[in-house]
Amino acid sequence: MAKIKVTKVKSAINRTLRQKRTLEALGLKRIGQVVEHDASPNILGMVAKVSHLVSVEETK
Repeated sequence: MAKIKVTKVKSAINRTLRQKRTLEALGLKRIGQVVEHDASPNILGMVAKVSHLVSVEETK
């Protein structure tokens, strides 16, 4: 399965609780932090919900 790197680029201050929890579920706490996940439909859906707060790169 393909992998993606998700980087937090914006703060979660003044965001909804749902968006904050989604970032936590992805494993993102600090700005600039990078996590790697499988590109499963669940993860891609979570990334889509907070796409304005993160950047995504595909890896091999």
